[in-house]
Amino acid sequence: MKHYQNWLVISLFLCPALLLIVLFLYYPFFMSFFRSFFKWDGFFTSEFIGLANYKRMFMDTTIHKALKNTMYLMFLACFIQVGIGLIIAVFTDSISKGAKFYRTVFFFPIVISSTAIGLMFKLFYVYDGGLLNTLLNFLNLESVVWLTEKSAMTAVAVPVIWQYVGFYFVILLTAIGRIPDDIYESAYLDGINGFEKTIYFTIPLIWDVIKVCFILAITGALKVFDLIYVITQGGPLRASEVLGTYMYQKTFVDYRYGYGSTIAILIVVLGLVISYLVNRHLRREEVTY
Repeated sequence: MKHYQNWLVISLFLCPALLLIVLFLYYPFFMSFFRSFFKWDGFFTSEFIGLANYKRMFMDTTIHKALKNTMYLMFLACFIQVGIGLIIAVFTDSISKGAKFYRTVFFFPIVISSTAIGLMFKLFYVYDGGLLNTLLNFLNLESVVWLTEKSAMTAVAVPVIWQYVGFYFVILLTAIGRIPDDIYESAYLDGINGFEKTIYFTIPLIWDVIKVCFILAITGALKVFDLIYVITQGGPLRASEVLGTYMYQKTFVDYRYGYGSTIAILIVVLGLVISYLVNRHLRREEVTY
């Protein structure tokens, strides 16, 4: 009887959270999967077309470009975003004065709206009167067109990387802070220097946290939308198109909800598959301390 009462109390506390997850996560996902088999305008016209949306997606050259740009952004997020976060976390952990100040400074971009950051960088890239060209003109250099077909993707990747470096910095700094001091003290007695300490002790001891950061970076890159949409809207000539912006274009601009749902399914599947592969190939034996 007591076991039943405990189970009932636990269930009552879990039900609200479970209800929210079902309503706002699983139900939309399954409805998107269901609608991906239809030609649907979002309102009245709905026609079952089977796998036609999926066949069209594999033949869509814009999808190929958006997927390539998304993978490029994912690569930058994993190795530059997480990498810079790890570097500044190691340096911040090694200082004794001003650590709180640096934590606040590096984390600050996270609390700023992505739309505001996107608008700020859009003003940076303006040809006439933009901040970057104003600085170039001040140095007696010619103005540059920053958002071209070749440079647009790199230009929009800069604010994406910059905004979330502080997020991984805080996660990694917290993980480093959990490493006992006696491990480092023993290493110093053996004559190890700061670089070797990071390579042979710090990184292996927080490897599981680094792996989590990689997975978060991957899923974050797949969900990027607002920053790129504010700066370029996927242009010029689809040069900065990613899966998120293309899905928005097809769903809410072209009113092809069925095809937009298909792209959404692609994003979810990519996130699951790539996260599984990263989790599997970066697996190491658990380190205890």
